[in-house]
This record gives sequence, C-alpha cells and structure tokens, in this order.
Amino acid sequence: MILASVFFSGLNSSIRHVDYLPTMQIVFFRSMTTVICCMSFLIPKKISLLGNNQKLLFLRGMFGVIAMSLFYKTLQIMPIGTAVSLRYISPIFAAILAIIFLKEKVRSLQWLCFLSALVGVFLLKGFDTRVSSIAIALALLTALFSSVVYVLLRKIGKSEHPLVIVNYFMVMALVIGGLSSIGTWVTPKGNEWFILLMLGIFGFGGQLYMTKAFQLAETNLIAPFKYTEVIFTVLFGWFLYGEYQSIATIGAMGLIVLSLLANVWVKRKA
Repeated sequence: MILASVFFSGLNSSIRHVDYLPTMQIVFFRSMTTVICCMSFLIPKKISLLGNNQKLLFLRGMFGVIAMSLFYKTLQIMPIGTAVSLRYISPIFAAILAIIFLKEKVRSLQWLCFLSALVGVFLLKGFDTRVSSIAIALALLTALFSSVVYVLLRKIGKSEHPLVIVNYFMVMALVIGGLSSIGTWVTPKGNEWFILLMLGIFGFGGQLYMTKAFQLAETNLIAPFKYTEVIFTVLFGWFLYGEYQSIATIGAMGLIVLSLLANVWVKRKA
C-alpha cells in the first residue's frame, strides 16, 4: 500500500508539471497508457473485457471519470498536497451513501471523526491563502463522486477481476477524454510527452499495488497506509515545485487525516 501511495504521488506530481494542458487532455493521456497495460494482461489471460455486471461497471466508470476529471482540475489550481488531503474526506460521503443504499450502520464515534475532519477542511481553507472557494468546491465534489465509486465497488464486490474494473474505467476515460479534447487540444512539447506517458504508468502501478495490498490483508489493517499518499504528495510538491506548507496548513491537513484514520480504527473495533 505504501508503494501504491508512492505511485499515486508520482501521478499527482506529474500532473502539476503539465498543468497548463486542458484537464480532459490529461485524462486522455493518463488513461491511454493504463488501458494498454490492462489489455496486455487481460487479453493473453483470455479474461472477458466486458465483465459480468455491465451496468454497475458502466456506472463505476462514469462516476470514476467525473471524479478523476474534477480531481485533476483541483491539482491544477491548488497545491497538490492540499488537493490530495481534501480528496480524502470522501469517506464521509461514502458513509452517508452506504446508509442509504447498502443499509450499513454508522456509529456515533464515526460521526465525531467526520465532524473533526470537516473542521480540518475549514481550517485548511483559512490557513492556506492559495486555496480559493472554487477550489474547495471542486475538491468537495471530487470527494462526493469518489464516494459514489466506493459504494459501487462494494456493490460489485468480488464478482469481477480487479483489472476488468480498472480497464472499464480507463476505456471510458480514454473515450470521454479524447472526445472532450478535440476542440481544445494543446500539443505537448519536448519531455512533456514522456511526462504524459508516465501518467498512465504511475496510475497503473498505483492501482495494481493497491489491489494487491487489499488482497493480501484485511481492509481495516491496510487502509490506513493509503493516507501516506498525503505525506508523499506534500513532500513532492515541496521539493519539486516549491509548494511550501506552513505549520498551520500542515496541522489542518493532519487533523483531516488523523480524523479519518480514527474512523478506520472505530470501524475496526466495532
């Protein structure tokens, strides 16, 4: 899971390097390489690309594309460490959706953890003057649509091969990103082609190692290590792009992450 977080942090940092490109063009390049990686595994293994639950896979792909596009936009307009921290409030929305659609129970201590995380969001907005209200709104929408994806993945369960789910998502992102870029295409320059190629490789590596992690250990044990992505992304942003984080901003990020880690602990104890 830590290795997956490093890959995802590399993906986040690479997007910052080409942040002048239209968002949907970045979505196109990111998905293109990942589709090639997925196909190179699924086709030789003769695993059906269509899957068993086309409707759920389609919905997962559609909401995934929306969440990814919104997240990449936030990476373009705010410090990458801040954007990643805000995306991780998605468990709050996921808990609410799970109550409605999966009939799951949320305990009082979990609501307290969620409230603490939201306090961290308001503190982050107040302490980091580089974060606009529009950026906060986009980050919250990213978290909302990501939570829908989590609920759909729970619904799909183990009925699909993990790479079939990833491939479905990435093919949809490839098509939607490509069509959306027709009128706004900006030709990359020099080593930016290499950076765009690496987007898909980083994304595929992150998805692969995250999936392997969940297959090797219980979710409640391994999920907390996913939050190391915040640490790695903050460090990458700091050293590669000079995105300095004040003590107050880091404290607000820490409150968000620790609150959601506490939520994982409460669920595990229950």
